[in-house]
Amino acid sequence: MVNNFDVSKAMTIKLDSVLPEYPKFQDGLRRAPKREFTLTKDETELALKNALRYVPEELHEELAPEFLEELLTKGRIYGYRFRPEGHIKAKPIDEYKGKCIEGKAFQVMIDNNLDFDIALYPYELVTYGETGRVCQNWMQYRLIKKYLEVLTQDQTLVIMSGHPLGLFHSKPDAPRVIITNGLMIGMFDDPYNFNRAAALGVANYGQMTAGGWMYIGPQGIVHGTYSTLLNAGRIKLGIPNDGDLRGKLFVTSGLGGMSGAQGKAVEIANGVGIIAEVDYSRIETRYSQGWVSHVAKTPEEAYSLAKEYMSKEEPAAIAFHGNIVDLLEYSVKNDIHIDLLSDQTSCHEVYSGGYCPQGITFEERTQLLATDKTKFTELVDKTLKAHYEVIKELTSKGTYFFDYGNAFMKSIYDSGIKEISKNGRDDKDGFIWPSYVEDILGPQLFDFGYGPFRWVCLSGKHEDLLKTDMAAMEVINPERRYQDRDNWVWIRDADKNKLVVGTQARILYQDALGRMNIALKFNEMVRKGEIGPVMLGRDHHDTGGTDSPFRETSNIKDGSNIMAEQATHIFAGNAARGMSLIALHNGGGVGTSKSINGGFGMVLDGSERVDSILRSSMPWDVMGGVARRAWARNENAMSTCVEYNDTMEGKDHITLPYIPKEDLVKSLVEEAWKKIQE
Repeated sequence: MVNNFDVSKAMTIKLDSVLPEYPKFQDGLRRAPKREFTLTKDETELALKNALRYVPEELHEELAPEFLEELLTKGRIYGYRFRPEGHIKAKPIDEYKGKCIEGKAFQVMIDNNLDFDIALYPYELVTYGETGRVCQNWMQYRLIKKYLEVLTQDQTLVIMSGHPLGLFHSKPDAPRVIITNGLMIGMFDDPYNFNRAAALGVANYGQMTAGGWMYIGPQGIVHGTYSTLLNAGRIKLGIPNDGDLRGKLFVTSGLGGMSGAQGKAVEIANGVGIIAEVDYSRIETRYSQGWVSHVAKTPEEAYSLAKEYMSKEEPAAIAFHGNIVDLLEYSVKNDIHIDLLSDQTSCHEVYSGGYCPQGITFEERTQLLATDKTKFTELVDKTLKAHYEVIKELTSKGTYFFDYGNAFMKSIYDSGIKEISKNGRDDKDGFIWPSYVEDILGPQLFDFGYGPFRWVCLSGKHEDLLKTDMAAMEVINPERRYQDRDNWVWIRDADKNKLVVGTQARILYQDALGRMNIALKFNEMVRKGEIGPVMLGRDHHDTGGTDSPFRETSNIKDGSNIMAEQATHIFAGNAARGMSLIALHNGGGVGTSKSINGGFGMVLDGSERVDSILRSSMPWDVMGGVARRAWARNENAMSTCVEYNDTMEGKDHITLPYIPKEDLVKSLVEEAWKKIQE
């Protein structure tokens, strides 16, 4: 039988046998609330064994009580003992150890995800979205770092829910890292079993770019938010394509990792926004970073500030410290018109702290989560009902409300309010109010292939970022479509808008060939020594990155919105083409079992090898999703694929649908249905 001595001797990559000093914790930093603990006695023993398998046997006696205490008081084993001391920040790539550029680049990205200025709960490895983590515990973090330091271009590191399974020999044009997070067998893919698996230490909620190591702070979502608001104004408020939101009011909630982009986005669009937030520390963070410009303590103060800036047609982002339902009920009572309305609280974790009930403070919410989950759940359901009722009142008076893809309407449905269902039977066709993808981002951007392309200058130099901004501008033709004009203006003003939080990164919506051409341009600049190496990536929230019937694929109407094949194929195709890092996750921004999402990371080292990978992988990563949308008979996706087939003749070819006459299908089905009912 293999013993611990044999195990230790068989590994050259492992945690040290010397126990690190217990780190100091900085006062005032946000900490994750206690996670729900439902393990049995036997399962608690199993969770403890699972955590101890990361460390040498001689440390078990001292660590076992620490780990058990964490599990019982936090609901998870984080291994705080193994957290590096102090403020983790992304350093320039040359300051990391590594045998290949990718190994060092991934260390930059991991540390950027855990930066105090970026991470929601940095001590619990939560980057954003209430539960989205880089990995499960600090033992995994240290071990992953050790693997990345020795990773070569002939090896691939395999990560399963944060656990580094090991290095396996491959080849230079294969992925250097393959990541999956929280992929569960269908019959067990539900919140209860996921929570159990997470407590046991076998499942990680990667959100989208947290567990894929590609999060770049609130900037990563701000361009999409800007585009959503601008296009909502065009579609619903009659703003011309060359206009903006000046004089218009947008009201929403949430100032966390993703939702923190809302204030900045509405200001860039020249509108006025009020963003409700119950956690004052998040308001302080966004205010200090310049992502909100004013803080209001009462609804009256918030609306008074908004009225002032709307009358001057000047932009303003106003953080309201309080509950969004109180803010909206005040607007109804005082007959205040809201042009655009949404919500971006973490409703995919509605009963785990992502949504704060009306009538209690954020601190009371945290206490209730730990002491009386039943009462907390009752208060959440009561607040969801009040939220639903006040939105109904506002929309009846002309407000345009859209679900912001945070599982808000699904949470209302699941709380027992079935009348929110669009078809009156179930949730398969969505809800009475549209998802922002269904109404705005899908037809106006995703169907054309425009999505959240992003990059990180691994040198850490701001001048490198400015050079890439200029290079991207040169590639975009602002006269082709209004979307291109929007993107050109966006990148032109990116530095002026002070979007960077953390390392030197940029977000820029682009289509398939736009992304490829910008990527090739950047790689050429690296080759010529004009800039240092660059890491490319994207949000998983993209044209083809995610299958999610309530969000990314909500404007797919052929019934395939419940299928998860698009994201899976994109993931596999990116592996086949040699992307540096590929990731596939369960859950994303809408919760466990409600989506499958995937992303990538691509390190630009200036080589011809990378050029070759970019030419095959970048179009595939986008057009695989556009092709699926075209097959669903989405008009803009079809026209995009027609153009693509012509451009790529002899290389790529996409299957397009024939469109039957509506009256032919309708009359035949009506006749058949009469016979069936007889």
